[in-house]
Formats: sequence, structure tokens, C-alpha cells
Amino acid sequence: MTRRQLLSLSAAGAFLARPAHSQRDTANGNAAFPGVAYRNYPRCLPDYLRDLAGESYRRRNNALARLTTPEAIRARQQWARETFWKLAGGQPEHTPLDVRKTGSFERSGYRVENIVYQSRPNFHIPANLYIPTNAPPPFPAVLFQMGHSNNGKAYEPYQRCCQSLVRLGYVVLAFDPMGQGERIYYPDSTGIHSRLSSADEEHTRPGKQMLLLGDTSTRLQAWDAIRSLDYLASLPMVDSKRIGGTGQSGGATLSMMLMATDDRLAAVVEFSGNTENMACADFNPPGSTDDAEQDFIVSGPVSFDRWDLMYPFAPKPLLVSVSDKDFFGTYSPQYISNGWEEFQKLKKVYEVLGHADRIDWVDTPLPHSLEYDSRLKAYNWFERWLKGRTSEIQEEPPVTPEPEKTLWASESGNVVRSFGGLTPFAMNKARVVEKQPADLTALLGVIRPDKETAFAILRRVLARELDIEALEVQSAPKVWVPAWLMLPRGPRRDQPTVLALDSSGRNNRWHEGELYQSLAVRGIPVCSADVRGVGDLSPEFGRGDPRYQRQHQSEEDYSWSSLMLGKPLVGQRVADILALAVALRRHPALGGRRVVVAARGKLTIPALFAAALDPQIGGLYLAGGLVSFRDVVDTEDYDHSFANFVPNLLLHTDLPEVVASLAPRKIVLGGVVNASGHEMNAADARRIYSAADAAGILTIRDKGDWDIASLSSWPL
Repeated sequence: MTRRQLLSLSAAGAFLARPAHSQRDTANGNAAFPGVAYRNYPRCLPDYLRDLAGESYRRRNNALARLTTPEAIRARQQWARETFWKLAGGQPEHTPLDVRKTGSFERSGYRVENIVYQSRPNFHIPANLYIPTNAPPPFPAVLFQMGHSNNGKAYEPYQRCCQSLVRLGYVVLAFDPMGQGERIYYPDSTGIHSRLSSADEEHTRPGKQMLLLGDTSTRLQAWDAIRSLDYLASLPMVDSKRIGGTGQSGGATLSMMLMATDDRLAAVVEFSGNTENMACADFNPPGSTDDAEQDFIVSGPVSFDRWDLMYPFAPKPLLVSVSDKDFFGTYSPQYISNGWEEFQKLKKVYEVLGHADRIDWVDTPLPHSLEYDSRLKAYNWFERWLKGRTSEIQEEPPVTPEPEKTLWASESGNVVRSFGGLTPFAMNKARVVEKQPADLTALLGVIRPDKETAFAILRRVLARELDIEALEVQSAPKVWVPAWLMLPRGPRRDQPTVLALDSSGRNNRWHEGELYQSLAVRGIPVCSADVRGVGDLSPEFGRGDPRYQRQHQSEEDYSWSSLMLGKPLVGQRVADILALAVALRRHPALGGRRVVVAARGKLTIPALFAAALDPQIGGLYLAGGLVSFRDVVDTEDYDHSFANFVPNLLLHTDLPEVVASLAPRKIVLGGVVNASGHEMNAADARRIYSAADAAGILTIRDKGDWDIASLSSWPL
């Protein structure tokens, strides 16, 4: 590093340490800082979400503080169950399980039956039923739910637990969750391994598509568990009043969902589940975002959170087991402190109900897994509450994990291949909906800007043949949108102001001789701005383990967080654009010029929605924009920013309909892309946008160019 670079970094550090927009002076006699004291823009999106989470946290705590009588608790339990189903998309109908036994094998003291059943028509669940053979029925039983192991029920620690439980005299049902084991839905060339990055992605990828049609992978996975419990409870060998539930990691979280939805479980042990609330004390943006089924959309505004899943279970015996290392090894820094705080609140409910002895918290210093010491705790909990025994089991029974193929319920190792069943993607694609009118403002969660919204002009500087202003406008509490405004010096006033929104940020192509200054030299004012999550408004890193924070420092995680807190990220960006448009129309140097919007890539969708909400936006140039969200639903390997997903959107409208609604304003679509991210030819795009094309408002180009010719030749 050169001396000059070192001095530059030192100066930058000193500058950033100053409060935003402060003029440090007075008391200590120092001169006022002469430069532009920019805000710390990376804090805007995190601070905005932090306030939303804080408000939800306060409302929920106020509600829980009122649980001082059994009557109040019962009302809360009913509310939690109803709210869960409402957030998940509604309870499905019971349909025939169509149970088939496909194989079995004997071991000392037990046998295993390989079975397959259907939680929904043609949606197959492969499972292993462990049955004791050294004692007469009826037996107590345990429903075992898997964490996110690629091989599902064949994962060795899970096999060890199931084998031990059956040797202790329990019937055990262990089934593959969607996207794991024999339920791989995105297989590679082997047919049994996923081509995706993880088992988590196997249920998150279709889960994102489901949101567009008002469904969730939460609903699918909770229903798999309920139907599995239906099968287990129906067995004559099982004492239906002595059924326990357990699982580790994602399986523990699914067990929590079962506690919220089904009264038949008599005791539960959950190991290292996602017991971190989204809205919590000291919220660390983007918060505890996780797999699709664990992220409850719009839960923040109704003050429902993950711990609410366990309230309907009270006062039945519940053991919460955690890995103390998870707060820096697997989950966020709040995982343990948040969970311990919430455990105390739930324990008070047990105390009010007169059964404080039925809930407990245990831990392990070991990493995130179902290891020997944790498994012993499960055995003893079930022995106590399902058998009434008080003596402690000190050693696990002898176990020998089986090869994966031995546990297969399908010949090929994949139920879709063997039984011709449906995938979550195929089920969602086939879903039939009838569109109903909806308020786009409410759907996007947008709060419109005040009509007096105006820019703060931070500085104006001279450039060759134009002036450049550094601007910002407040679009939401604690959110300021930064922008550059390129002002022509000539007398020409007939050109509108172009609001340029580039997914690479406002600092791209602004330099002398580049696109935006060149347009201004031609008499076209250009405002190049960032919106939340883009450019200078990209969020700062949160606190905690760097591996966890790097993984969660993504637009997708901030999108999940925004959805959970009731403000879709695309809607936040629409609010930013609306504020920019109002401020540009009121800018004194622009003389009330019309505002048109040119947007590129993923920002084409918030630009389109903004134009639909602001009839004074005079026109649109959208380069490289998505053709439709219906195409996302119809495309298995889609590739589009999750930031633009709006829950329930396709129940009401889609992009071609929004474009048609803008008539008589003119729209140019250049280089329209399909859901896979590939450019479409203009003729194919025109057929999809036939209504707008027939209205004479649409121009479609094969290429989504972002240059002087394209941005100065569209109908301004």
C-alpha cells in the first residue's frame, strides 16, 4: 500500500466516524466540517427492518403478558393454531393415504417395514416403520421427523435414535421430508442425488414459487407430518394416547408445527430446532431467516412467531434441547438468548396451568447434531412421560445403522421415478386459481410518499456542459435514498427528466463522457438513484459468526426478512421510486418537467409497479425485465431475483396486465427475459403482452440495450 493510499483510508475512516449531517463545531471550538457529511446509507434497510421487528416484538410481549389465567391461555392457543394455518395458506383436505408396504426386514428385537403413503393425491411419502418384536402390543409410539440430511431417514444419527427407541419398546415411524432421501425432486444424472446445492434448497426453491399462488412449503410439510401421524395413530399395535414426537434441526421445527396443529401428541422432544423468533430483542438484520417452510410470511404484523407454535401444546410434556454452540456455529447470535427468553415466557404458561414440571430446557456443548448425549435425553423423556418410568437410561441400546438401500421404500430410491408421483413444483404449477381484483398498494405493502416530499440538495458541482447534484430523499422512517442529478445547462426545456434505475447501482456509468452525463449534455436531465438493497443502499453486515453472516448477507435473506415483517422488498423499492418521482417533479431546477423511468434488470419490476401507482410517471423503458411471474411458476429451473416476489400476486394480477393498465402512457420493453433468464424474441413477448400491444402503448425490442441510443430514442 502506498503512503497516499494509506492517508486516503485514514481520512475516510475519520470522515465516516462523524455523525451524519453534523457540523462539528461550537463547544470545543473546532471549525465546522466543510464536506458533505453523507449518511451511512448501508444502515438504512437494516434500521428500517429493525423498527418493524421491534414493533412486532413489543406487541407480542404485551399479548403474552396477559396470559395470567387458564381461559386467556386457551384463547391464545386457539389463536395460535388458527393464525398458523392462515399464514401457511390454509389446512388441506384429508384424502386417502393409500398405504403400501413395499418391503421389510428383521433384526434382533424388532422388524422394519418399508412403506409409502400419500399425504395428498399422488404426493408420495416413503417411510420406515420400526416395530418391536420382543413384547406384545399395544406399544407407545414416536413420530420421528428428519433434519435436513440429504439422505433423510437413512442419516446415521437418525437411524441410531430410531433403532434405540424400537429396542426400548416404541413403534417408530420415520419418513423422508420433501426434498430429502427418496423424495429428491431435482435429481442429477444419478436419479437419487439432488442437482441443487442442498436439501434446504430442495424445498425452498419450490416454496418461493408457491408464494406467488398463495401457497407455502410450510403448509405442505406440516400436512406431511399430520398425515404421517394419521397413519401411525391408526395402527392397531399403537396405543394412540401414548404417541410422542421428536426431531432434530429442521425435523424439530416440523415437530413444533405439529404441536401447533395436532392434539394427538402426548410428549415432544425437539432438538436444535429453529427456536429463534424473527421479531426479538436486539434484532440483528436480516434476522433469523431460514428455509422457506420456516419463514412465516406476514407473521410480523400479526405478532406471530416461531415460539407461538409451541403454545397450543401446553401443558403437555415438552423438552427443549439446544446446542449451546449454535449461536455462532449454526444460527444467529440471538439464537440462545432469544430462545432462553422465550422459554421463560412459555414456562410461565405451564405454571399458570399448574404443570411447571412438564417443561424443561436441556443443552449440549457439542455442535449442531443428534449425538449420543442428546439421544439419551430423548429416551428418558419418553420413558418418563409415555411409560411413567423414573429410572434413568444410562446407555443407548446397541445399534447398527443400515445401508441406505435397505431402507428404501421405492425400487429406484426415488418415489417420483418409481411411482410416477408429483413434485411440489408440478403441484403448484397445476394449481387452478381464479383472479380477484386487489389493491396493488396493499399487496405490495407500500406507504405512498407525502405530496410535499422533496430532495435535500447536499452539494452541486460543475461538470463539462452540465451541473451535477448530490441528492437524497427520505422515503420511509430511517431510510434516505441517495441520487445523482445530471442537469443540462442549455435552455432546452422540452425533455422530461429520466429517472435511471440500474441494478448495478447509481455509481455505474455516471462519469464524464459516460451514459448519464452524455444524456444530460444532449438536454435530457438524468437522475441516477439507488433503492433499498442496491448500490450505496446495500445493507451492512450484521453481527456474529462471519460464516453465518456471509451466508445471510444476501438479497434473498433480506427479501425473506421483509416478507416476514410484512413489507415485501419490492414494495419498499416501489416506495423509494415513488418518493424520487415526487421529489423530482418538485425540484426547482427542473421546472416541473415530466418524469419518466428507465430501469434495468431486476429493478424493472419495482419501476413498473411504481408507474402503476403513480399516474404522473410519464413513461417507462424497461430493459432486460422478466416477462411474467406466471412463467416463474411454470419454469422448474427459474432464475429471478426473489426480491421481486409478491405473495399472492398471481391470485390478482401479473406483469402483462400491469403494463396494459398503464394506457395511454407509452412503454418500451427491451430484451424481455423468460424465467430462466434468457432473452426472448420480440414476437414471443408481444403475444404475451397482447392487451398492451392492442392498446397501442407498447414497443418491444429484441435487445435490452442500456446506452445513449436506447435511452434517448424511446418515446420521451
